[in-house]
Amino acid sequence: MSTYTVNLKKDYKERIIPALTKEFSYKSVMQVPKLEKIVINQGLGIAVADKKIIDTAISELTTISGQKAVATYSRKDISNFKLRKKMPIGARVTLRHDKMYEFLERLVRVALPRIRDFKGIENKLDGKGNYTLGIEEQIIFPEINIDNIARLLGMNITFVTSAKTDEEGYALLKEFGLPFKNDKK
Repeated sequence: MSTYTVNLKKDYKERIIPALTKEFSYKSVMQVPKLEKIVINQGLGIAVADKKIIDTAISELTTISGQKAVATYSRKDISNFKLRKKMPIGARVTLRHDKMYEFLERLVRVALPRIRDFKGIENKLDGKGNYTLGIEEQIIFPEINIDNIARLLGMNITFVTSAKTDEEGYALLKEFGLPFKNDKK
């Protein structure tokens, strides 16, 4: 077993925990919010017509995240959308621990700056300290070879934190380097 630690994980322990403890005057290190998991999700309603889209999405998500993605299936029949129960309609992957920190570092340092006319991300959290970022094109990730892209697919990246309030969650994600737009709620 190697002693390599991910830069952001080390940064969290050495810099972010003391900064948040000071800002919110926590009494214990255990009160400091932490990033629990990152869930990357692609809803692919267009896959009802073409089954290969799901396979492509799963392989792309696996490449982007470094962890095997799985298909998500419909729960019920919806005739207007030609949808049957248990049809594959999306792909998702849940990252935890070192893979989560590695992905976050690549997202903040490499992928987000590659978005055209990028001015920062919205700062609306869900009320419980979690944040979902919508990305319109998967080609912002350098792992994706643009020549092999059949169609542009968007995705949602959800950052699940242990924060009790949006303010704490916002402070944690800002410390991790997420480039929020300057205006705070």
